[in-house]
Amino acid sequence: MINCTEIKPGMTFTWENDLYQCIDISLNKTAMAKMKVKVKVKNPRTGVVKELSLISGDQVEPAYIDKREMQYLYDDGESLWFMDNETYEQINIPADRLEWEKQFLTESMNVNISIYEGEVLGVMLPDKVTLRIVECEPAVKGNTATSASKNAKLETGLEIRVPLFIENDELVLINTADGKYSGRA
Repeated sequence: MINCTEIKPGMTFTWENDLYQCIDISLNKTAMAKMKVKVKVKNPRTGVVKELSLISGDQVEPAYIDKREMQYLYDDGESLWFMDNETYEQINIPADRLEWEKQFLTESMNVNISIYEGEVLGVMLPDKVTLRIVECEPAVKGNTATSASKNAKLETGLEIRVPLFIENDELVLINTADGKYSGRA
């Protein structure tokens, strides 16, 4: 157990039987009162972000998240299947828990899976992924009065905006945080 004032951003801990990851923390000490600790946290199980109000002296239990590198195998419609690169053990994660992540996953791609006490929490994507454009609008000459971009569809089904010079079958880098074009691969 550690004091709540020792929590740092990025740290994972349990409080009142819930698992949280610290995003930000602020300490406020006024005269003749205990220190107030406001912790902005994210629940790794649900993705919900909220703020916890604690006071100096409250104890939290540090939680250790295991990260294992696994290879994405396939999507069977209900679940996404992954294989551990060392033990060849296969696990599945329900597709509804990975709505955002599956837009960036291609077969045989290596990703990190976060696991807490045997429970699979989710997929940790790299900052950027390389995907192929399968469908792209033709560039219209002279259509550069506004931002010079056009619609494109990627191999995973994700639709993005790309610069006019990008063509079909090109590999592009996509930022996984916001799903936007980042550059050519």
